[in-house]
Amino acid sequence: MVVIRLARGGAKNRPFYSVVVADSRKPATGRFLERVGFWDVKAPEGRESFRVATDRIAFWRGKGAQLSPTVARLVKQHAPKVTA
Repeated sequence: MVVIRLARGGAKNRPFYSVVVADSRKPATGRFLERVGFWDVKAPEGRESFRVATDRIAFWRGKGAQLSPTVARLVKQHAPKVTA
């Protein structure tokens, strides 16, 4: 099954997550099919903290991909035009 989830990056105590489309059997920080956005948890005020390509999410959802609970929550909060 294909899943749209977060892959952690960044330094210690400075998390940065990529929103990726991956096979659910692969490790969370392993190989992925496509990077469709990011989430910078500790972004300073005035800087973009979340961005996602809504057209690519819709494309993968059409192919049967599922959103992880966290990604579904983030997309619903920040990009309400994509149905989660």
